[in-house]
Amino acid sequence: MMTGLHLVIARNNYVKKLMGLSIFQVSVIMLYVSMGKVHGGTAPVYVMGENGEPDLGVVYSSPVPHVLMLTAIVVGVATMALGLAIVVRIKETYGTIEDDEVIEKDRQEEEALADR
Repeated sequence: MMTGLHLVIARNNYVKKLMGLSIFQVSVIMLYVSMGKVHGGTAPVYVMGENGEPDLGVVYSSPVPHVLMLTAIVVGVATMALGLAIVVRIKETYGTIEDDEVIEKDRQEEEALADR
């Protein structure tokens, strides 16, 4: 999780920032899915024991975290696609995908407009 956060904060390349965001998101999804395991809990579909009651020795997965994380995956894919599309447009406009170079080109353009 911290690797993804580090990539988002410390890198100047927009593609690397997007990859860090993706790593961070996947690690959060894995955290939530792993917390969905409930030892001794019951689920909507469960294994019946010999006495007709749910077998409490089986580890069940709560479906709620899985459903929420499935939604998070879809949102993450859409976010990544939009982010990559924006990076392509930045590359077409500025000729680079480095954050500091884009800021410098913007600053130079503003100075050129102010001198007119």
